[in-house]
Amino acid sequence: MSYLIIPEKYKPLMSMQQTEQGIKLIKEFFQQNLSTGLQLRRVTAPLFVLKGMGINDDLNGVERAVTFPIKDLADAKAEVVHSLAKWKRLTLAEYEVKPGYGIYTDMNAIRADESLGNLHSLYVDQWDWERVITADDRNIDFLKRIVRKIYSAMLRTEYLINETYPQLEPFLAREVFFIHSEELRRLYPDKTPKEREDAICREHGAVFIMGIGGKLGDGKEHDLRAPDYDDWTTPNQDGFMGLNGDLLVWNPILGRAMELSSMGIRVDRESMLRQLEMCGKEERKELYFHKKLLAGELPLSIGGGIGQSRLCMLFLQKAHIGEIQASIWPDDMRAQCAKAGIQLI
Repeated sequence: MSYLIIPEKYKPLMSMQQTEQGIKLIKEFFQQNLSTGLQLRRVTAPLFVLKGMGINDDLNGVERAVTFPIKDLADAKAEVVHSLAKWKRLTLAEYEVKPGYGIYTDMNAIRADESLGNLHSLYVDQWDWERVITADDRNIDFLKRIVRKIYSAMLRTEYLINETYPQLEPFLAREVFFIHSEELRRLYPDKTPKEREDAICREHGAVFIMGIGGKLGDGKEHDLRAPDYDDWTTPNQDGFMGLNGDLLVWNPILGRAMELSSMGIRVDRESMLRQLEMCGKEERKELYFHKKLLAGELPLSIGGGIGQSRLCMLFLQKAHIGEIQASIWPDDMRAQCAKAGIQLI
């Protein structure tokens, strides 16, 4: 089901031509800062992978991958990637990347089960990144340090865009506020998870919500996560479960929280076995990726994805992601956007 927010008296601050120039500037500048800040080298990524190897991510565990047969492989099935969390870890091992260094790539995907709206499209473009870590790095302080580096790159990008296009005024908070999803639930016990995100982001501007995937005190998850890439069950030194999270900011155009990145310290052997059992997915242990991890053939890592179109939408102060990227939208959504002055590509 599609969902559309129409901001009151919305008017784009940039022409479509300026918007395209701004997109190019943001993408070039941010990825260079991300690469430098996290010590990442760029690699080429696949658009699709073979089905049945456990390489594709299933995100929340319910999304269907776009699938097609390959004639020259006896109609073996390929899947368009959802994201590249597992593929990146395999690549770190193949390239023999050392701790403290990593890779990033342009990830393009099709997510046919998305509920379309201002922030959600069938087409997904991310900077997917992954960095090798040591066992000593598997803690919440290290996770926070990486989050701050990424957010600093966002702040520098915002400054460049505001200098280049003076009609755009800065609005990002100067620092990230960190909170665990269980703390957030206790703070707003009568709200839904999305309402909690709006409330905390309205107050702090930029928030990293930790511990996404496990059940909270009310028996419900803040949000779902697949059991075999992020580690959401290992206890951390703050007394909560989980070494992952989502980076969100307050979007003043839409008047709501906006997720920019999902990331985390990845599962080690013990946490993957635990999470597969918890989710009733123990049969995955026989898949290619999972066998290599269980055999100790993959490095420990931290990684995530950063939405390219979302970041451009935020910095260029657009009301709809369709003002940044070309995609397919329901006819009624296109009509409502046109009436409101929202120029979908």
